[in-house]
Amino acid sequence: MGIVVQKFGGSSVADVDKIKNVARRAVATKAEGNSVVVVVSALGDTTDDLVELAHQISEKPPEREMDMLLSTGEQISVALLAMAIHALGHEAISFTGYQVGILTDDSHTKAKILDVNSERILQELNKGKIVIVAGFQGVTIDNDITTLGRGGSDTTAVALAASLKADKCEIYTDVDGVFTADPRIVPDASLVSEITYEEMLEMAATGAKVLQLRSVEYGRNNGVIINVRCSFTDCAGTVVKEEDQGMERPIISGVTHDASEGKITIFGVPDRPGIAAKVFRPLAASNINVDMIVQNVSYEGFTDISFTLGLDDVPRAEPTIQEIVRELGARGYDYNKDIAKVSIIGAGMKSHPGVAAEMFDVLAKNEINIQMISTSPIKIACVIDASNVETAVRALHEHFQLSEEAVTSETL
Repeated sequence: MGIVVQKFGGSSVADVDKIKNVARRAVATKAEGNSVVVVVSALGDTTDDLVELAHQISEKPPEREMDMLLSTGEQISVALLAMAIHALGHEAISFTGYQVGILTDDSHTKAKILDVNSERILQELNKGKIVIVAGFQGVTIDNDITTLGRGGSDTTAVALAASLKADKCEIYTDVDGVFTADPRIVPDASLVSEITYEEMLEMAATGAKVLQLRSVEYGRNNGVIINVRCSFTDCAGTVVKEEDQGMERPIISGVTHDASEGKITIFGVPDRPGIAAKVFRPLAASNINVDMIVQNVSYEGFTDISFTLGLDDVPRAEPTIQEIVRELGARGYDYNKDIAKVSIIGAGMKSHPGVAAEMFDVLAKNEINIQMISTSPIKIACVIDASNVETAVRALHEHFQLSEEAVTSETL
């Protein structure tokens, strides 16, 4: 047998009993003849609690110090899990991201992995130990601690799997896998057994919280097959992999939603070449990721530019936007946090015309106004009022027959 990388999220290690359950799973995997590397997140809501604590100290805590603070959560998890495995009579050793050489850039709070030095992990695996690595964190070339953003432990696991040439990369969470919609909104949403990297990328980018977007990118770029499973059941879960001729291609694979973004509109921007670059270059320089962009038709030499960005980025973005408005001589800007994005994703859309029209019809029948639209060959996303998002998700899921009883699909 080969190397198996297993990642367990915060809900999987939220208390002592759950930590012991993870220990038993790791030991059982090793008993099958595998070398086992376990990546863990911070316990339960630890990260949220630390963020809240930081904001009680400072309205705008320095990002470098936030990384120093937030990285401590995973250090607690790895030590406790190692103790639990030792209590079962097996050898284990815990490491921070720094100790196993997870090198990142210096973009604090949302760093990207540049390289992984897996030598120390391999040394300990060769000694027969289960290796436990703190997820979500790394270190810069200057030895500053960094974190990888929300869900970053997923990326840690996939990066380690790629570096170690692991046979399996299993991402354990509190749900059975990837569903056709959020089961909390659509109770009859069905489990997707297989999904392509491209579809999963679009789902992660439009609100599906099962996998971090960058973990899917890393998996696609390095050929790591990802198996999303539940920590508390034996369900086979969802396999994320390259599309092949044996896979079923749904017209629509799922309906996603995201209420974690806000919309900013800059009014009265001079409509001339280069203006868009002058709007978005400063935001990029501030490491602020912009999602959907719409520029209105010019009127008397002026236009409005609207775009969405994460709510967490708004406090950092507003000073930059204020400066942009001043430099361009724009009329001003408006910020709307009461929006949500609803999307449909499916590889089958590439060969089925009219899907967008169907989506728009469904929203219209439910009296839901569309504020912005973004498309790709396998995705259609609409920005709507946040109060309508659950209605939209249910209506689209029903219209495209994504329940377990009737999944619309075609076979290659």
